[in-house]
Amino acid sequence: MNILLAEDQAMVRTALASLLRLEANYQVTEAADGKAALTLLKQQAFDLLLSDIEMPSCTGIELAQYIQQYKLPTKVVIITTFGRAGYVKRAMDAGVGGFLLKDAPVEQLVQAIQQVMAGKRVVDSELLLNSLGDQDPLSDKERQALRLAADGQSTSEIAAALYIAEGTARNYLSDAISKLNAANRIDAARIARQKGWL
Repeated sequence: MNILLAEDQAMVRTALASLLRLEANYQVTEAADGKAALTLLKQQAFDLLLSDIEMPSCTGIELAQYIQQYKLPTKVVIITTFGRAGYVKRAMDAGVGGFLLKDAPVEQLVQAIQQVMAGKRVVDSELLLNSLGDQDPLSDKERQALRLAADGQSTSEIAAALYIAEGTARNYLSDAISKLNAANRIDAARIARQKGWL
């Protein structure tokens, strides 16, 4: 099986790749972040994407959305240290087949990979229970605008990055602030990130 492993923490990525090669004799291609993984997905076929959820420039969920949008045959398993409720729903909506915590034993990961490749869905029970909580009120555009605001970008920079008018960017941020009952856009981004909605 040909696996693309996307993980921005070098030590975790290297250790995980080595364990997968030893444990199950998988072929593992490593990507240092989401952007590198996206480039590799565009260049070659993989049976499985094993991805961290939070990475610079492109998240694991955004990679899954790309795979879903272009109807690639690649299955997806997300691994995370964050047990945030919003992540599970967004991941499942993006067609992710497996969602596990990084502290799971490698045998559990290998078993989950095999189940996902057989067409089943696997979600860590702790993550599943957490996901039954709050519903994500944000639209995709509001989420994108908030993520850029959290990175310190101005309204005009957000508008340029999203290819929208500055007034529209302001509206997205205002709507997000209102929906989250936040004091300002930084507070809204903090709340959304804590709940796993960013």
